[in-house]
Amino acid sequence: MSLQLYGHPFSSYTQKVLIALYENATPFQFRMLGPDTPDNAAEWLRRWPLRRFPLLVDDGRSVVESSIIIEYLQQRHAGPVRLLPDAPEAALEVRFLDRFFDLHVMSPVQHAVGGALSGDDGKAGDALASAVERLELAYAWLEDQLAGRQWAAGAAFTLADCAAAPALFYADWTHRIAAHHRALCDYRARLLARPSFARAVAEARPYRPLFPLGAPDRD
Repeated sequence: MSLQLYGHPFSSYTQKVLIALYENATPFQFRMLGPDTPDNAAEWLRRWPLRRFPLLVDDGRSVVESSIIIEYLQQRHAGPVRLLPDAPEAALEVRFLDRFFDLHVMSPVQHAVGGALSGDDGKAGDALASAVERLELAYAWLEDQLAGRQWAAGAAFTLADCAAAPALFYADWTHRIAAHHRALCDYRARLLARPSFARAVAEARPYRPLFPLGAPDRD
């Protein structure tokens, strides 16, 4: 099989790429990274010693970084769902929103998770407090941004939504989105109902005990 994806089902950035693959029913082989798959880990590290996943291998070519992987898939393995618009200005907005979800939603979550994994209660508390402050700012901005929109950039499901789905999924676990952010709550619900993301969530379900902040009994 030409395409191989190295990653973990519980990883937000792995899920981001999985959504893109599932949206277009793109054939690929998943290479699980974990203690039970040392051969996969060895090949992953040989190809990308910076130790970040996901990694896509296409007929021997390595492609890294989730946003780049999704754009690469559209260029080389295009399907019926265009995740990046052809129009330059529309594509620029999608790329901006993709970065917003990665940098201003997922990054604070990772900071809180890192603090929890440190084993230091003080660091964990500080990291969570910082994440809550940053997420509140992001939630407020998104509430206005999403008003009247079906998906992040408008009527079409795009790369921005691939980024938003896992980011908001874990962000709500880290710091619950308040009910008064109605547009944002509804958007997160639409993402969870999207078949591509619903599949990724189902595949990651067995790994929920790994979430150090405590995975809530929902979603």
